[in-house]
Amino acid sequence: MSEGKLQKLVIRCFRDEKYESEIEELKYTALLNPEKYSQSFKTEYKKEQASGNSATDPKFTRSLPADLDLEFLFDRTGVIVHYGDDPESNSDDTVYKDQGNGIIDDIENFKKAVFDYNGEEHKPNYLIISWGALLFKGILTELSFEYKLFKPDGTPLRAIAKVKFISHIEAEKRAAGENNQSPDLTHYRQVKDGETLPLLTFKIYGDAKYYLEVAKVNKLNQFRKLKAGTELFFPPLEKLA
Repeated sequence: MSEGKLQKLVIRCFRDEKYESEIEELKYTALLNPEKYSQSFKTEYKKEQASGNSATDPKFTRSLPADLDLEFLFDRTGVIVHYGDDPESNSDDTVYKDQGNGIIDDIENFKKAVFDYNGEEHKPNYLIISWGALLFKGILTELSFEYKLFKPDGTPLRAIAKVKFISHIEAEKRAAGENNQSPDLTHYRQVKDGETLPLLTFKIYGDAKYYLEVAKVNKLNQFRKLKAGTELFFPPLEKLA
């Protein structure tokens, strides 16, 4: 990815918890990238009082699913301009103007992706959220909108969506990740066209956060754009943690 090229946040939707059946028509690309996002990680301990001691002895029980908080700005006032992928050219400039429905259509498309029930599964979709080094697999837990500006007839022109997601890893990968001796955690992969190191790391470990360690193991100087056909080594998770 060249410097100066805008990369949009993308939310991909899946029917199944193994993330194999993608609903391509619901793929959502952010109109405007978030200004920030936050992630939180928690562990759970069982508090027991040690024999002959008044103090408690916390014992680790499990790691809880990670949370991802995002804020999206929806705006059709015409004051926000995207200047295209090429900073030297204005040929791809986009001005987000009102097309008659304000931001109603934008919000409905967003809700269809992250909130509305999947008709076959009777539950919200499983989601993969990607943006730069962020690669998060999970489901929606909370969604709220704060409307800011309106047309004379009450049609909203600007809103902020606050969204909370909880991570989800299918049972097989979760079991492998909890067993550091599993042979499934040692892999060789040949890079396919369009694959990124965070994506490959996510597929293998269930978490993209190890991509820098994998780059070091493979002595990659230019890991942001992988060459198709390159063979990469992914060591056991215990070697990276």
